[in-house]
Amino acid sequence: MTADLLAPFDLTGRVALVTGGTGGIGRACVERLAAYGATVALTCVEGVEDPAAVRDGFGNLAPAVHPLDLRRAESIRRCMADVADRHGRIDVLVNNAAVGSATVAAFSGDPDTQDSLMLAINADGTLKMCQQFLALAGEPGRKLINISSVGGGVTAFPGFRLSDGMSKAAVAFLTRQLAAEAVHAEVDVFAICPGATNTPMFQASTLSKMSRKDLTAFLSRLPKGRLIEPSEIAALVHFLASPPSRVLHGAVLDASMGLGVRPGLMSEHKIH
Repeated sequence: MTADLLAPFDLTGRVALVTGGTGGIGRACVERLAAYGATVALTCVEGVEDPAAVRDGFGNLAPAVHPLDLRRAESIRRCMADVADRHGRIDVLVNNAAVGSATVAAFSGDPDTQDSLMLAINADGTLKMCQQFLALAGEPGRKLINISSVGGGVTAFPGFRLSDGMSKAAVAFLTRQLAAEAVHAEVDVFAICPGATNTPMFQASTLSKMSRKDLTAFLSRLPKGRLIEPSEIAALVHFLASPPSRVLHGAVLDASMGLGVRPGLMSEHKIH
């Protein structure tokens, strides 16, 4: 591919922050953006993950790693300020960090507390990250990319945990509202709503609970008969971080490979 064709997607000189970049979609985003020239910083869970160990886990890439606790406004302000101070600015923010039905259990075993944490981390934490990013001075063409979910962000699935779906719906609404308010500003705002993606979080919440037979049946019912790979979502993030994405300002993208338009697929059975 020629340099002219790659030029619109070259991120050299851009500074990107990916929250929750230690694994799954977040890690794939870190690697993809860095591969196209961006200076990438990521966050780890404050008080839980060791920044040095996380950085070492990326080998020669060695991105800057900043502790972040999305439950605490002070931690959010400190993280954003540290990244901006270290790199001079933040051009791209990817709000990927979140908890799911399984991972929230690491914070509390009480279901009521888990529901509150789900909303505090996924919805309120993302809100505050967006507010801090928009308050920073920056160059034209900044990009704000929120990661929501097909469940809540696009459609409803019976049996989907209410607090989980509510938090993802809040992120989708937040994206549209911020985009409406920034329609004349030099920042573009988007959300991506992945479907069933091959991540440790989805493995813990859903796949690990299935027998081999049930897992085979589940995968066969998914769109295209497979899970989405984190690298596929990272490719969308890369496009949204690039100048050609401007025309999609305000878009909440259904990245579920068709599950969003056919949610019943999860429970449909073939009639022989």
